[in-house]
Amino acid sequence: MKILVIEDDKKTADFLLKALKESGYTTIYASEGRTGLMTAKTETFDLAIIDLMLPLVDGFTVIENIRRAQIQVPIIILSAKNSLEDKVRGLHSGGDLYLEKPFSVTELLANIQAQLRRSTMNAEPTTLTVADLTINLLTRKVVRNGEKIDLPPREYDLLEYLMRNSGRVVTKTMIMEHVWEYNFDPQTNVVETRIYKLREKVDKPFDRDLIHTVRGIGYVLE
Repeated sequence: MKILVIEDDKKTADFLLKALKESGYTTIYASEGRTGLMTAKTETFDLAIIDLMLPLVDGFTVIENIRRAQIQVPIIILSAKNSLEDKVRGLHSGGDLYLEKPFSVTELLANIQAQLRRSTMNAEPTTLTVADLTINLLTRKVVRNGEKIDLPPREYDLLEYLMRNSGRVVTKTMIMEHVWEYNFDPQTNVVETRIYKLREKVDKPFDRDLIHTVRGIGYVLE
């Protein structure tokens, strides 16, 4: 597990990094808010520990921008600011836990474990795979048998919906409601047209078809 630490006080940072290393964690460190925010947006990590009184960019702003960037890792605020107003603001900014300085290492490590456990249990999958077909939900990259498949947004959304319901028959009505988000018009052939185009890219170049028509009902990907 990798932990991002953003802390400007060198003595506190050294102590914290040493304790985390001894507990088996890999760490990334930034000593001020601007670098910390840039690091958060470019590095992969599992949890962040962030001070509030940071130079250049304060901790509240760092946390708000991390959440605005859709980075959903747990954030533990570690700060000497102990007013109720600061605690409420820190949690509203996107923090998951607020610990005051001076802090107990034992308590901090226990809370890190609890936050990581909760995060792992609630984590959404980042990829969907059926047979040799995989889509990355974060990058929207589609790959089959090692070959990248380029799809326009609507065809990607259709494929994602079929893969999320792998092995389950979905009707035209269900597809219209979930992919196009409007009520089903029995006269339209938009679903059939998109399914045909999707098959041309996802099935036709390969030995095995994954998208199947269930006559009179709908479609299934399996």
